[in-house]
Amino acid sequence: MNEGTPSRASGNPVTLYVPRDAAALAVGADDVVRAIEAEAARRGQAVRVVRNGSRGLLWLEPLVEVATPAGRVAYGPVQAEDVASLFDAGWLQADATGNRPNAPNTPHPLRQGLTQDIPYLKNQERLTFARCGITDPLDLDDYQAHEGLQGLRRALTMAPEQVVDEVQQSGLRGRGGAAFPTGIKWKTVLTTPAEQKYIVCNADEGDSGTFADRLLMEGDPYVLIEGMAIAGIAVGATQGYIYVRSEYPHAIAALEAAIARARAAGWLGGDILGSGKRFDLEVRKGAGAYICGEETSLLESLEGKRGVVRAKPPLPAIAGLFGKPTVINNVISLASVPVILACGAAYYRDYGVGRSQGTLPFQLAGNLKQGGLVEKAFGLTLRELLYDFGGGSASGRPLRAVQVGGPLGAYLPESQWDVPLDYEAYVKISAMIGHGGLVAFDDTVDMQAMARYAMEFCAIESCGKCTPCRIGSTRGVETLDRIAARGADHAQQVHLLRDLCDTMLGGSLCALGGMAPYPVMSALDHFPQDFGLSPHAPDPAGLAAVETDARPPHL
Repeated sequence: MNEGTPSRASGNPVTLYVPRDAAALAVGADDVVRAIEAEAARRGQAVRVVRNGSRGLLWLEPLVEVATPAGRVAYGPVQAEDVASLFDAGWLQADATGNRPNAPNTPHPLRQGLTQDIPYLKNQERLTFARCGITDPLDLDDYQAHEGLQGLRRALTMAPEQVVDEVQQSGLRGRGGAAFPTGIKWKTVLTTPAEQKYIVCNADEGDSGTFADRLLMEGDPYVLIEGMAIAGIAVGATQGYIYVRSEYPHAIAALEAAIARARAAGWLGGDILGSGKRFDLEVRKGAGAYICGEETSLLESLEGKRGVVRAKPPLPAIAGLFGKPTVINNVISLASVPVILACGAAYYRDYGVGRSQGTLPFQLAGNLKQGGLVEKAFGLTLRELLYDFGGGSASGRPLRAVQVGGPLGAYLPESQWDVPLDYEAYVKISAMIGHGGLVAFDDTVDMQAMARYAMEFCAIESCGKCTPCRIGSTRGVETLDRIAARGADHAQQVHLLRDLCDTMLGGSLCALGGMAPYPVMSALDHFPQDFGLSPHAPDPAGLAAVETDARPPHL
C-alpha cells in the first residue's frame, strides 16, 4: 500500500510520524513529540508531526518515522533524550534512496532503515491492519486515499442477500475464538423478520496478551465503522453499538471522534453516502467485567442490567439486544469485512488453509524479545511466531510453554509448536486459537502456579449464574492448593481435580467455566513434574485425562 510520502521540495516541512497508540504513549511518545518540535524550532528546521497509529512493532515504541522520497525511514525506540542526537545525525536530510549523503558516516544506532523493509513487517500479510501505522487515524481523506470506503460503496450497490453471500463465501469466521461462520450469523439476522435490528461490536477485549482490538480502534477506527455499516446494510439493521471496556480511554476517544466525523461526512446517519439507507453508531463503555466478553452477558450490560449469562436458545441472532435480532461480532471480524467487499470473497478466501481462511492478527506477548502484532494467514506455526517474529525469549533462557487464546487457553509445550495454526488443528490437540493472543514463558515458569492462576481467574470473574463455574472454580483453587502441599492424599487430589474439570467442561453455562479446564488440564498433562508427578505417569486414580475435544461455547 502506498504510504503517501510527501514531496521534499525546497522549503517544505519534513513529515514525521509518531504514534498516538496507547502503547507508544505509555513509553513516552508525547514527550518525544515535544522534544522534536522544540529541537526543530531551535535549529530552524520545518517539521510536520503526524500522530499515526502503531505499526504493531511494540518493542520499538516509540517508533518515529521520517518521510523520504524512498518511503518512511524508521527510528526506534526513541526517547526524548535521543532527539538531539538524531538531528545531529541528519535524520531529516535524506535523498531519493532514503540515505543521508551529507550526514555522518556512522548511522544513528536507532535507525531501523525503511519501515517497509523491516522483516517483522515485510513478512506479514496485512489485510485488516493494512492502514494501521500508515494513515492519520481521524483523517477522512487519508482513509479514502488508502483504499478506505471501497467496500461500503460496493455494498450499497448490492442487494442485502448478495452482501451476506459475499461474506459467507469469503470463509470469514468469528475472530473472537469460537470461529463461528460470520456469514451464517448474518444470514440468520437477515431472514428473521423484525421492525428493528441491531449490530453490536464486542470490543470488550479482556484476554491476557491481547491488544489487536485496541490497536485497530486507536489506529484505524474508520475500518471498524465501515465494517459495521456494511453489516447494517446487509441484515437490515439501522443502529449499531460498540461495547468498549472502560480501560481503553484512548480507543473510546478515537472512536467517538471518528464516528462524529463520519456522521458529518454522510458515512453514517439517515442517508449513507446519498443511498437513502440508514445506519448510525454509538459507543458504550463497559464497566470492566471479564464475563461481559461473553455475548449474552454483553447484551445484558448494554441493556443496563448486571452482566449475567443468558441461557440459549433463543440465540441473539433471533432475540438479542432488547429482544430484537442482533448481529454480535468482535472488532477484528467486523473490521475484516471492508476488504472482503472491496476485493471480493475469493481474494480473502485465498489466504489461509482448510476451513481457516483469511488472516488473523496474532499478538505476541510475555517473555519475548520482539512483542507486537503479526497479521498472517492461517497455517503458520507457533514456532515461526515465537522465533521468526518474536526473536525468542527476552530473558535469553529456553522457552518452555506458550499459552494461546487468552486466560482460558491451553498451555502448549514445545512438542506442539509445529502444529499449523488453524482452528481445526488446534481443536485436535485440545487447544484453541481464540483471539490470537499468545503469552510465552521460559524454563523458569512454575506450571502448577500458572494452573492455579487460571482457575483463580475463573473463580474471580464468574458471573455466578451456574453452579459448575461458580462453585467448581472455587473448589478447583482449593484442590490445586492441596496438590501443591504434597500431602498423603496427593494422588487422590490429582484425580479429584481431573474429575472437577470434567464437570466444569460439560456442565457450565458458558465458556468461562467451560474452558477454565483447558489451561489447568494442559499444564497437568504436559508438565506433570511441576505437580509432583512422574513424567508420562498414568492418571494416579487409573482414569484417563479429561477429554476436551468437544469445544464449549466461547466467550
